[in-house]
Amino acid sequence: MRNLRACVALIAALAAGIVVPARAQDCPGSPDALGTSRTLVLEPGEPARIGVMQYRDTLPLADKEVVLTFDDGPLPPYTNQILDILGAQCVKATFFLVGRMAREFPAVARRIYEAGHTVGTHSEDHPLRFQKLSVEKVRQEIDRGIADVGAALGDPRDLAPFFRIPGLARSDIIEQELAARSLVVFSSDTVADDWHRRIRPGEIIARAMSRLEKRGKGILLLHDIHPSTVAALPGLLKALKERGFRVVHVIAGEPPGRIETVDQRSPMTAEAMVPGTSGQADPKWPAAAAEAAADRIALPVPDLSAFDPGCLPEDEIRLADGSDGPAPVAIARLPAQWPDPPDRALPSPEAAELPAPSIKDFGIPLAKLEAVGGPLVPRSSSAFQRLERHRHRAARLTHRALKWRRHIARRRLHLVAVERVHEARTAAARLP
Repeated sequence: MRNLRACVALIAALAAGIVVPARAQDCPGSPDALGTSRTLVLEPGEPARIGVMQYRDTLPLADKEVVLTFDDGPLPPYTNQILDILGAQCVKATFFLVGRMAREFPAVARRIYEAGHTVGTHSEDHPLRFQKLSVEKVRQEIDRGIADVGAALGDPRDLAPFFRIPGLARSDIIEQELAARSLVVFSSDTVADDWHRRIRPGEIIARAMSRLEKRGKGILLLHDIHPSTVAALPGLLKALKERGFRVVHVIAGEPPGRIETVDQRSPMTAEAMVPGTSGQADPKWPAAAAEAAADRIALPVPDLSAFDPGCLPEDEIRLADGSDGPAPVAIARLPAQWPDPPDRALPSPEAAELPAPSIKDFGIPLAKLEAVGGPLVPRSSSAFQRLERHRHRAARLTHRALKWRRHIARRRLHLVAVERVHEARTAAARLP
């Protein structure tokens, strides 16, 4: 009876738009867990740009509230380990997935969503210089990333309309394309430098906590593809709890509505607006991602047998010597269902191209050869060392010869100059 009343109260609170915090006591088996303090709903509407590292607006967070975000995944085993750590502490985060990574590891992407985390996108290939790409390439990176992540989740509607620019390398063109798709540009408020190659877990915790305490709150950017981040995450969550920080989970709402941001130049007094009170036309999320994902899923990869090798253009063929070629053959049109190809005689073996020659055709045992810089050299270490010594000696001799050539040229010029001076003096002495 008590559970029934709790469920009824929870449903009534959600219907009234009240945010119900998830306390640590609600984490089964972990009464001392950090937990998720509350859920912040961003309603779709006017495109927003969040994160004071690049913009003046950020999420409406109270003091000591932090939003955990992870980039560049999914990548097993590190993403799975991070999910285990977050699950043990009942902490919800936001993951910005790369399209090709989600296509490579769809099971991990689905596990992120099924664990209750928010899933956004992070482009298709994560270009290092995203701001230098052309408009066409930017559109491909955005749309393909959305399509691949949505396909990995199984339903593109499960994908949040949040986009984090790779490397935070913003540009006006990128922001215009994201605004045209009604995507939230999800930057960050602070970082922990966990992408550095030799950074230690303790340094990640120290940098994250010092920067969060300096700001008092904010969005924290992490990565779920580095082992150092996995090693630092338990200590980071413990430090957040010990210093009084609370985790906020950000999710996307349903249209209509408006995304609220906080102007950092004014006091933070805004509260979540009620959906449908913006006074504008009801916005809708674009269906391009869903359609693209459906196309990528529905169409099977054509088999090689579906193509007819005997198809030739219907035009007359003339050979180089002026004679007539083979008789014209009409082009076969293949239907969309990829049926079995018609029976046609394959080219005769005599007409086939000769295979590439093998190493064995040269009479050299393959066991004594290895590829070093492209050409094949003997595998024997002594022979290889002798060859290297000859190369170095030849290089030294060439360098010495060039030095002597320059020296001789200078000496020759000097002797010519001395000879001309001597001739001039002799001619001057003969003058009366």
